[in-house]
Amino acid sequence: MVSTISERPRPALPGTAVDAVKIVIVGGLGVGKTTMVSSVSEIPPLSTEETMTRAGIGIDYTGPVAGKATTTVAFDFGRITLSPDLVLYLFGAPGQERFWFMWDQLFRGALGAVVLVDTRRVADSWYAIDRLEHHGTPFVVARNNFPGIRHGLGALREALALSDGIPLVDCDARARGSSKQVLIALLNHLQSAQENAS
Repeated sequence: MVSTISERPRPALPGTAVDAVKIVIVGGLGVGKTTMVSSVSEIPPLSTEETMTRAGIGIDYTGPVAGKATTTVAFDFGRITLSPDLVLYLFGAPGQERFWFMWDQLFRGALGAVVLVDTRRVADSWYAIDRLEHHGTPFVVARNNFPGIRHGLGALREALALSDGIPLVDCDARARGSSKQVLIALLNHLQSAQENAS
């Protein structure tokens, strides 16, 4: 017996859309950025995943994700309609260190960012946080729930030296609802920062 899996509807951009906001998802190699964009986008996401080859040996450090077979070489792109006149564009940044030069360009025009963290490799998040702070881009940190989580949220906040003003949330990047909650946390953070600035 053959079964078919129905996909969620992928609506075209509404003709009423007049404004857009940009969010960037950053983090180290294999933390789940491509997965998060794919899980939450209402359109088939644009992905620049390419097969990792022997040419990357000695250049690309895969560490605990040694079984990873693909890597983002430019960026991932997805979209969410927030209201009839407002859309959210999601950009997943490449995690390989040799592609980090693109991050500064991806941050341009971004309303905010999500730093996705794998607690087995906390140090991989430091560069992302440093670049966002350098650009003055507001962000939230999301702990992606991989097996073998090594840090509770309090310990992770301390390990990343996050101020109390930066939201730290749990997520499962594979789950649409969980990824949406991370984006909602970011939008709430942005709104709160705007209100405090007024």
